[in-house]
Amino acid sequence: MHTSRDRFLDVVRAGAILAVIAQHWIMPVLSYSDGHLATGNALATPGWWVVTWLSQVMPLVFFAGGAANLISFRRAASTQQWLAARIKRLMVPVLPLMAVWLIVPDFLRGLGVPPQPLQVGSAIAAQLLWFLAVYVLVVLLTPLMVAAHRRWGLKVPLVMGAAGLLVDVARFNDLGYLGYANAIFVWVAVHQLGFHYVEGRLGSLTRRGALTLSAAGFGITALLVAFGPYPASMIGMPGAPVSNMSPPTVLLAFLAVGQIGLLLAFRPQLNALAARPGIGDALGWLGARFMSVYLWHMPALIVVAGVTVYGLGYQTPAPGTVFWLVMAPAWFATCGMVLFGLLRLFAHFEMQRDTAVATARVPQLVAAGLLVSGGLLGLAAHGFAPLSDGIARGPVPWVVLATAGFLLAGKQIPGVDLLGRAVTVSERATLPGLKR
Repeated sequence: MHTSRDRFLDVVRAGAILAVIAQHWIMPVLSYSDGHLATGNALATPGWWVVTWLSQVMPLVFFAGGAANLISFRRAASTQQWLAARIKRLMVPVLPLMAVWLIVPDFLRGLGVPPQPLQVGSAIAAQLLWFLAVYVLVVLLTPLMVAAHRRWGLKVPLVMGAAGLLVDVARFNDLGYLGYANAIFVWVAVHQLGFHYVEGRLGSLTRRGALTLSAAGFGITALLVAFGPYPASMIGMPGAPVSNMSPPTVLLAFLAVGQIGLLLAFRPQLNALAARPGIGDALGWLGARFMSVYLWHMPALIVVAGVTVYGLGYQTPAPGTVFWLVMAPAWFATCGMVLFGLLRLFAHFEMQRDTAVATARVPQLVAAGLLVSGGLLGLAAHGFAPLSDGIARGPVPWVVLATAGFLLAGKQIPGVDLLGRAVTVSERATLPGLKR
């Protein structure tokens, strides 16, 4: 079991967030005319779907999260303290984002921004909260999944993957809403692979073994695309009848295996890279601001697009043309400068460490996590509509729900914990799967 900081996981996390940013900043194809903002996706260019097999890195985020969660869970004083710390740490960076975007839409409306581009920007600012909504649920399941891992090992992700496949069969046979169950089955399966990196065969694979695993993952992905109902792109495309991401398909679990195997094959080189002083410092800087970077990189894009496309009449060149290739670095640099400015304003919320001891017991923390997840999912689905459109129909109910969950994860509320109590270190030894 890993006891010191794992440089490989630091590289995976940093590489994943940088890939997310790069993909999101490169995708938009924008133009504005007569009050309408036209939006397209550069990755919808014929043949560019192959890029998404590497740029779709949410599987790696869940994999690295699983490894980090197992390590931190083993070190925690109790399940109670671990859950409280995780829920609060995930939610704290969201608080300033919600506060800002409760105000921004009405401010922009007051400046005369037309409704349609305002709606597009307000929706994009909230869309990425889907990840946190799902991840909080995965965190709530982690104590149970750790126990399952200790008892059944590799059978757990295999069963989750099989369940994900059955969900896809139902989804593609006119039971579409069942597909959303894979937000749990697929991502928990990938999260579970992180456990097997920390204490399992994944962490000790040779390069040949890792490359074999990678080939199997990518190979099965290719077969399912070629002969199954799955689209070739690993992200949702405009107008496509099926998305591999919304809701996730089991294809992403096989893609995860391919990506994880590929990275593990070069783990010695990645560890050596992370050991370099400059790179190590950069990884530390990014790691301390991971959620803030994730949450604010799309608002940075909105600012740049608002000024250049809406304000100055800039139009994205046709993807792949010489002009597009020339303008892309300038676009990235501008978005990067805006993001850095936003981080200077808001990243300190994430970097503050809460030293208060949580008194909320496990059932209350589970309720808190469900409230947080529900609120964030509502925001992701509905966006930050202007408050002037009506309080009840806008983002306020979802913000209240998520904030209530955050507050509930602090002090114990009398009467809430009638179902049980925290599991302490001494008690773990008596529970199957929770032994140290």
